[in-house]
Amino acid sequence: MAIFVSEPGRPVGTRLPEIFRGRRVGDVTEMSESQRINTGHSDVTDAEYQQAGYSSSHQRALEEYGATASVEPREERSYLPVSTLCTPALYSLPAISTIAEALSTMDEHGVHHLVITAQDNVAGLIDLRWLLSWLHAHKANPESQSMTHIELPAFLTASPETDAHQLARLMLAHQLNAALVIDKKGQPTGVVTSTDYLKLYANAGRQQGSV
Repeated sequence: MAIFVSEPGRPVGTRLPEIFRGRRVGDVTEMSESQRINTGHSDVTDAEYQQAGYSSSHQRALEEYGATASVEPREERSYLPVSTLCTPALYSLPAISTIAEALSTMDEHGVHHLVITAQDNVAGLIDLRWLLSWLHAHKANPESQSMTHIELPAFLTASPETDAHQLARLMLAHQLNAALVIDKKGQPTGVVTSTDYLKLYANAGRQQGSV
């Protein structure tokens, strides 16, 4: 259920949480920074679940809990896995691509988020708002500006079993409107955005209104 915060940085190698690279991670609190930010590694926000990992007993507990909670409306469940909320459609571009290519890809597929890769590794997650803000701040030519030379924004990553309510709190705390969902092999499987949360609660409002 761990949620990770990857620091801003250039898209060189992988910027996924260090747990996927077999190295140490530090602890941070949900709403505030507990220590000076170390740009050389990512931090996990709920280490107790990270230590639990993907043990069989942990998986069985999640399945049993999910079966019990399935009779409740999704938005009212005390535990709601991110996997039930995220959008599985992901689009990516290599870091050598230009900002113009990123904007074009978003427009072509009707999406606002892109995974940036470097040597087939996840190197970042960007959104349309960040791209437009960067262009406005730097007055750069999007046709010639490669993302390889740009410091990409911080981004959140979570596992499919992460509690969606917990993730929402972290998205608010870090002022990020999306998180990348990563499986236990370190591969991206989806993205959850603030729009997904709005849809969830908007649907609940419509159902209550009809009743």
